[in-house]
Formats: sequence, structure tokens, C-alpha cells
Amino acid sequence: MNILILGSGGREHAFTHKLVQSEKTHQIFVAPGNAGTNEIATNLPINPTDFSAVKEAVLQHQITMVVVGPEAPLVEGVHDFFLQDEQLKSIPVIGPKKDGALLEGSKDFSKEFMIKHEIPTAKYQSFTNETLSEGKAFLETLEAPYVLKADGLAAGKGVLILDSLEEAKSELEEMLSNQKFGSASSTVVIEEFLKGIELSVFVLTDGKDYKILPSAKDYKRIGEGDKGLNTGGMGAISPVPFANEDFLSKVEERVVKPTVDGLQKDGIDYRGFIFIGLMNVDGDPFVIEYNVRMGDPETEVVLPRIESDLLDLFEGVANQTLKDKAFSVTPQTATTVMMVSGGYPEGYEKGKTISGLENVEGSIVFHAGTKNEGEEVVTSGGRVMAITSFGDSIESALEKSYENIKKIHFDKMNYRRDIGFDLV
Repeated sequence: MNILILGSGGREHAFTHKLVQSEKTHQIFVAPGNAGTNEIATNLPINPTDFSAVKEAVLQHQITMVVVGPEAPLVEGVHDFFLQDEQLKSIPVIGPKKDGALLEGSKDFSKEFMIKHEIPTAKYQSFTNETLSEGKAFLETLEAPYVLKADGLAAGKGVLILDSLEEAKSELEEMLSNQKFGSASSTVVIEEFLKGIELSVFVLTDGKDYKILPSAKDYKRIGEGDKGLNTGGMGAISPVPFANEDFLSKVEERVVKPTVDGLQKDGIDYRGFIFIGLMNVDGDPFVIEYNVRMGDPETEVVLPRIESDLLDLFEGVANQTLKDKAFSVTPQTATTVMMVSGGYPEGYEKGKTISGLENVEGSIVFHAGTKNEGEEVVTSGGRVMAITSFGDSIESALEKSYENIKKIHFDKMNYRRDIGFDLV
């Protein structure tokens, strides 16, 4: 099969790395890809939301399956675009259509969905600029900290957690009246803060059946001890030690089954990944959010642990035969540590030469913000690369990742030295 993967980050490199191992794979193209995907596939200089350019590439390279990495093309309707086009409609797209992508594209929609299908989640209300005063009054009924979420996509930056009631009211006004996150915050969801430990569970579904992928925990803050600004993710661990069999059976019964059943009941033909962001509150799972694709950097620890043929699983999604597909996961722990540009997540410089990659042993390097410049690999983003390692424990896997990070260099590089600190 000829496969086109849309996206350019560590998640897309992890997809490429896994799919290239399948005997069913003929050629892989990645649009736009990065320096890592360029080593094992063919990069195409295409924006994933430029659907006409995507169509041209699909026809030119005789693509037989499209795998969508990031959320934007899904929310903008790339799957629907394929189904509505005579030349493309027979080509399977791994990722939901526009109606299913609303689970991530609209926080308000996803909260309504959870309430409707009795999926445990935090209490909430949604507000617009017209109901700003009611929003401020609702904040007064909650206890600190206060959680404000922009309804639409805000590049992972649309969630604020604030300790001060006055600051929460002020930020609510910034979001609604002054469009702090543009049109994404024309509606804001205010919800109660759940106290517990966060983790993610990933589901692959063909719309009828599902496979539950390994659990993972990522680390969002830039600073050690989970301090400082939120990032796209500084590292991840899989499996999560506290997500034992008892807890995961609660997740399946209370969250996964009602989510997949709820999509069917609502007439949403959902084929692809569901990322379920969870809070473990005294042993009970509560849903914080849905994403309609794999998370990053969690993908870099989840996919390497899957022993089954990923392309075979994707065919099961496309043909709705997922329940018949073999699925197994290694019991080993996988850890990943993200190397980032100095200054990230605020202002940072690009174009820094990366050296030492050839010295890495016993770990997988997943490129994220990298590109080729002549013979060199240079930085092209805030999150530059993820170093993934296996071990019989979190400590042994992390030791390998950190050993290999010391062999890599680029100017002003930064990384967290305490990934997994709360789990060991």
C-alpha cells in the first residue's frame, strides 16, 4: 500500500516509523514531514489543511490510505472532502469526519456529549460575551482553582487554571470580550477543578468496535517539578503505574464503551483515534477532554509498545473489521524525553545545527521540529525531538533516554531532567 501521513511532528514520525515495519507497506509519503520522516519516507511540501494540494498528491502518488496526524485537518473536514470527491471517495482516511471531530473542535459540544451519555466529567457551564456577567457569577459558586477553556482549537493554549477568583473573572473577560484566543474563545467553558492524577487512554475504533491502546502520562510544564508555562509536552511514560487492571476496567466500562456507543447513537460514523484525557480522582476516572487524534509526545511511547501490525489495524478501521484483528502490547515500559529550543514555549530561534544523532544507541529518536538544510539537520520548531527508550522499569528506560540526550547537541537546547519524577 502507498500511505500518505498528514503532519510534521514527533507523532507523525512515530506513525511513519511503525508503518514502515509492515509487510503491507509499499511506500510512505509524509506531508510536510520533518528531517526524521525524510530518512525513512518521502516528504511532500504540502500544508495538511490545503485539501486541493492533498488531493493532487494522492492522485499523483497513487495513495491507497491517508493517516491524519494533527487535529486541524480533521476539524476542517478532510475526511468529508475525500468522501465528497469522486476520485477520492474509495480511499480510506484514518481519522473522524467533521461531525466526530467536534469532540475536540468544540469543548462545549464534548461536554454536552459527556453529560448526554452519562460519562463522568467535571461540572461545567458555557458562556459567551452576551452572558459574561452570568459567567462571573458562576465562578463565584466554585472553589479555587478555576478552570477556563476556550471552546475552539487554540493550539493547546486555550486552557487556563487560575487560583484567584478576581484573576479568573479578568481572564474570562479577556477571552470573551477581547478575544484573547481569537474566535476559539467566542464561547468559554468554565468547569470545576478535579483534584487527582492525570493520565491519557487512547482508543482506536472503527465505529462499532475498538481496541484500547496503552495508557500514558505526559508532562506539560516547561519547568522541573511541573512548574512554569504549559507546553505541547516535555515527555511521556507508558504504561502508567497507577492505571492498574481495576482502574482500566472502570475506564472501559464508564468511559470507553459509553463514548463509542454514544457516537453510534448520535449517528456519528467515527473511524480513527480517540484520545481520552482522564483524571484519576480517588480511584475513579473522570474525563477532562477528548482529542480526535493521538497525543504528542504520548504517541512516541504508545506506538512503540504496540507489537501488532499497525497497518493491519488501520485496515480493520477502514473496513470495520477491527474486532477480528490481532492486537498485542509489550509489557516493557517506554519513556520519552523531549528536547526543545531555548526560550520555548515563548520566543525561540530556529535554524540551529543538530549534531551527535549518529552516536545514539539503544533509543529511538523521533524528530518533531527539524528539517534538512543541505547535509545538516537543523531545528525548525520549539519542540525539536523526542528520545524514546524501553526498559523493565521507568528508571531504566529513562536512564537510556538521558544517556543518549547527552550525545546530542544544538545551541541553547533544553529538556526536563525529571520526567517520571512523580511515578518512581
